[in-house]
Amino acid sequence: MKVVGFDMDYTLAIYRQAEIDRLSIEATVSKLVERGYPKQLLSMKYRTDFPVRGLLIDRKLGNVLKMDRYRYVKTAYHGFRRLTREERRRAYHTRRLRPGTERYHWVDTLYSLSEVAVYAAVIDHLENHGRTVEYGKLFANIRECTDISHQDGSILNVVLGDLPKYVEADPELGVLFHRLRSAGKRLFVLTNSGPEYTNAMMSYLLDDALVEYPSWRNYFDYVITASKKPTFFTGKAPFVDFETGEETTKPDRGRLYTGGNIVDLRRVLGVPGDEVLYVGDHIYGDVLRAKKESAWRTAMIIQEMDDELRTLREHTVSFERHDVLEQMRTAVQDELREHQARLKKVERALNGEETSSARPSLEAQRVRHRRSIDRLRAQLRDLDVESSALNDALDEAFHPFWGSSFKAGNEVSSFGNQIEQYACLYTSRATNFAQYSPMHYFQSPRHRMPHEAGTAPGA
Repeated sequence: MKVVGFDMDYTLAIYRQAEIDRLSIEATVSKLVERGYPKQLLSMKYRTDFPVRGLLIDRKLGNVLKMDRYRYVKTAYHGFRRLTREERRRAYHTRRLRPGTERYHWVDTLYSLSEVAVYAAVIDHLENHGRTVEYGKLFANIRECTDISHQDGSILNVVLGDLPKYVEADPELGVLFHRLRSAGKRLFVLTNSGPEYTNAMMSYLLDDALVEYPSWRNYFDYVITASKKPTFFTGKAPFVDFETGEETTKPDRGRLYTGGNIVDLRRVLGVPGDEVLYVGDHIYGDVLRAKKESAWRTAMIIQEMDDELRTLREHTVSFERHDVLEQMRTAVQDELREHQARLKKVERALNGEETSSARPSLEAQRVRHRRSIDRLRAQLRDLDVESSALNDALDEAFHPFWGSSFKAGNEVSSFGNQIEQYACLYTSRATNFAQYSPMHYFQSPRHRMPHEAGTAPGA
């Protein structure tokens, strides 16, 4: 990589999620009440720990869903009530679920978690008090109120007024950028945040990091704010110099711009697309669009990984037991199928040998196979009970409502699948790259398809 670009919010600026969600929720609910929703919402109970990334909002039924990579709904909530398996089957498994339609809305950023928290809390509160809820209208109002809260300063001004409360300043950021620049790489910032907010945030993160860089802007060759991603990757908007107001298609080094487009940026960078790495947190606005509209390499910042990895480490024994149970279940099922096949063969022989001298022996075989089948079925039930209880405990260890963000049952979740498809790299924070040489070459291990992992020839 000769050029490395960075998003800002949730990529370089690591927000304290519970605090920022609480601020956003209270601002949003206040505006909902101003629009005519009951004043009781101001005192309703909400949970900042309810939502995770990778969920799907059903605006028709008012449900929040988590799917696996095959779009099978593994977990669903209506308000804070978990839907039963039968409720999920009736609602989503009798016909193909289409996430890209107007009915559904992806929750693919940490920024939007507060919207889900409000949605579930309002539905739970209103319906528990006998109110009828128009689910689609409610979600539209929540999104509008959240956006307005960001635009009118209800959220951003509060954040800027107490940055240490809402943002974690990573002390290794300056070190990372210095090492990249010292290795001859050029750096740029590409963010949707406005220029004033970007300047205040980046000053907080970097201005006193290293004496060699008196201002945060000294780290970067190009700074592009208010970029309107993902439109930045598909549109043709000019770059606008923030200080002079002049439009240009050739941004200069060291200047701060708004707007812009990837075609003009690519031209001034002057390197092949596959020599540019872009680091961001938004699976659609940063990673997917950059991947589809250019040859840029992508790295996704997933703050949740720290908690995921800690859970994996702390519950190693439980995961090993889960694997053993799966192996035992497979072995018992194989033995069960063998006895069932032999039983059918014996019963066919008995039907054709009513007076044969072999009948006593065949009857004994039938009894033996039936007893074995009953025994194996009982073993399967016991294994299923233990496996189910273990799965529930492991899900709870990851997250009280949704389990692991990357998995849905034994399958990769829809969120995890998007990461595998579109992110060349993923990590919990940008400064993890400082643990490697700037010249390090990241290469994935050889991918194995399911048939390659089999232990028996032809399996």
